[in-house]
Amino acid sequence: MSRKTLPEILDKQTVATSRLFAIEALDLRFSNGEERTYERMRPSGRNAVMIVPVTAQGDLLLVREYAAGTERYELGFPKGLIDPGESAAEAANRELKEEIGFGANQIVPLKEVVLAPSYFSSKMTLFVAQDLYPEKLEGDEPEPLELVRWPLAQAEELLTHLDFSEARSITALMLALRYLKP
Repeated sequence: MSRKTLPEILDKQTVATSRLFAIEALDLRFSNGEERTYERMRPSGRNAVMIVPVTAQGDLLLVREYAAGTERYELGFPKGLIDPGESAAEAANRELKEEIGFGANQIVPLKEVVLAPSYFSSKMTLFVAQDLYPEKLEGDEPEPLELVRWPLAQAEELLTHLDFSEARSITALMLALRYLKP
């Protein structure tokens, strides 16, 4: 597979901002001389984690939480941003404690993924967590998250559940199932 030369960045400027996001315009020149302006979310420098917790009894632990984008409650795996100075594995364990009230003695990275790479640069590391123990930390959610136990043996059925639609959660489940195969 041949590698193309990266486009030259001619100009970079912020064109819109909100409390949470900034949109950046990139003026680019490609190796064939073509020039285009692309828009993207300005990189924040912070990445995230998502964790597939599996209990000793063979249950997946999910959370149901409100998602403003879809304006409904969604079922998915615990997730969150990596704090400054924290490793991805440390962030994964912290998020487990904040969102489901468990820590994990075994946290295995599955894959680093990017959502919509044409618009976002942030990466999310997907983990599977096992050997869970009870420990609760205060989280930043506006309301308590509902903990949902789902039998690992019925994981395929989770894929068709109406509330389980986030692409990152589906990806994490598929990778975890491949990892957990005997």
